[in-house]
Formats: sequence, structure tokens, C-alpha cells
Amino acid sequence: MMFKATLALLAAAAAPLVSAAGYARVENKCDFPVTLWSVGSEVDGPTTLKAGDGLYGEKFRRDPVTGGIAIKITRDPDGLYTGDPQLIYSYNLEGSKIWYDLSAVFGDAFPGHKLVEKSANKNCPAIVWPDGTPPKGSQVKNCNSKNHVTLTLCAA
Repeated sequence: MMFKATLALLAAAAAPLVSAAGYARVENKCDFPVTLWSVGSEVDGPTTLKAGDGLYGEKFRRDPVTGGIAIKITRDPDGLYTGDPQLIYSYNLEGSKIWYDLSAVFGDAFPGHKLVEKSANKNCPAIVWPDGTPPKGSQVKNCNSKNHVTLTLCAA
């Protein structure tokens, strides 16, 4: 009986390790709250991230209709529906590969604030916007989908 209880405890302790891989994450290090929506063929949200240490995560997934997912981030709580500037963290899960991108529509939501989107795998390329505005050229990157890809708002 003790063996079964110990085995159950070990399995429960290991569960977070298994589920910890393969997440799209957003960290809000800004001194203001932000609101985000996860958008595929349906809209999930809004989710508000508090100032300084707000954190959001979703397991990488593939939308059955659109394929990709766009995590749309605004400084206005209703920004998705009011035409406010949006920062868009897009990803597309394709087998064991995750494609990720950073873009902006309706203006720049984070001017003057560094934005960094990078994989937990140090060998994968990062996307860095030093001043919160999109640089020229394609920003699409890819990596193994087993690793988190985190967008840090107002990065150090």
C-alpha cells in the first residue's frame, strides 16, 4: 500500500514537469497593466496581466480552422474592439516545430519599451524590438515546439 501511495505522489510531482514544455508565454514587466486575447477561429479572453509581474501561458496548439494563433495585446482593456494599437505574438504549431512572430497593427502599443520574444532553447533565434517598434524585414522564427517561447514586455 505504501508503494502505491509513493508511486502516486511521484507521478503527481512529475506532472508539472511534463506539462511545463511547449507553452506560449507573455510576461508583463511594464509598470502598467495590459490586456490580451488568444485568437484563432474563436476569441479567448480578455485576460488582464497586472503591472510588473503579470504572466500568461497557453499550451501550443493548432487551430483547426486558421492553423495559427495570434495573441493580441493592448494597453486598453477593450483595445481589441476599439482599434487601439495591438502587439501580436503569433505562433503556428507544425508537428515538432513552432513558428513564432511578433508584429503590430493600428500603431505601436509599446513605443519606448523593449520587447523580447525568445525560446527557452538558447539555440533558437530571438526577436528583439529595442524601442518597442517593429524593425524592418521578416521577424518569423522557428524552433522545437517542446520549449516555451516567451514574449517579455518592457524587458530589461
